Amino acid sequence: MSNTPLDPSKMSRRRQILETYRMTREVDPSIRWWLLGTFVLAAGLGMALFRFVLPANDGVFSWILSSIASFLIGLFALLIVFGRRAQKAAFARLEGQLGAAARALTLLRRGWVIDEVVGFTKQQDMVHRVVGPPGIVLVAEGNASRVRQLLISEHKKHERVVGEYPVHDVLVGNDEGQVPIKSLVKHVRKLGRQVKPADVTEIRQRLRALDAQRPKAPIPRGPVPTSMKGMRGNLRGR
Repeated sequence: MSNTPLDPSKMSRRRQILETYRMTREVDPSIRWWLLGTFVLAAGLGMALFRFVLPANDGVFSWILSSIASFLIGLFALLIVFGRRAQKAAFARLEGQLGAAARALTLLRRGWVIDEVVGFTKQQDMVHRVVGPPGIVLVAEGNASRVRQLLISEHKKHERVVGEYPVHDVLVGNDEGQVPIKSLVKHVRKLGRQVKPADVTEIRQRLRALDAQRPKAPIPRGPVPTSMKGMRGNLRGR
């Protein structure tokens, strides 16, 4: 049997959900009970609500309508809980992996441009770059003492090239002043809108000269957690 990581983009929607559940359960063994409890509770509340609203003398039709509506309410609640716990499990799987920040940044989609490993050291400390509404965001991961110097160096290089456009620094980690991997995407989005869409195009054009001056290191390509890709539609915008 092949050990090649599964590519979620080549899976059916049903297979993606099954793989997401499997991988989530490896990190969160209680997921089945959370889903079962959520469905039963939401469906039960839905049934009680519909039986209160619908006339009691509608007979079989009333029961059928209430049952279908309650099932859909329970299923909707289950999917919400599943998406959130799958996201949490996906970040837990990424924690401590080489290139984890780059994998997490893939959740930034429309309006964001991600360039992986624009700076690196021989010890595999990395700086990634995101260009989007806040301007330029440099995201560093690795040994804190080493990568800070790398981040400072990259910040200066980018400031010289992009001039008046803002350059933000983010250091990924769990210590004070750092951003945990699970909060990285939310943190980047919260930097706000400081440049216009037309400015993003201008910034990218200016960065081409900087990028042309240096080789780009290949990022370690471990398997991307299926729950990151398969649940991306649910995670987007949260």
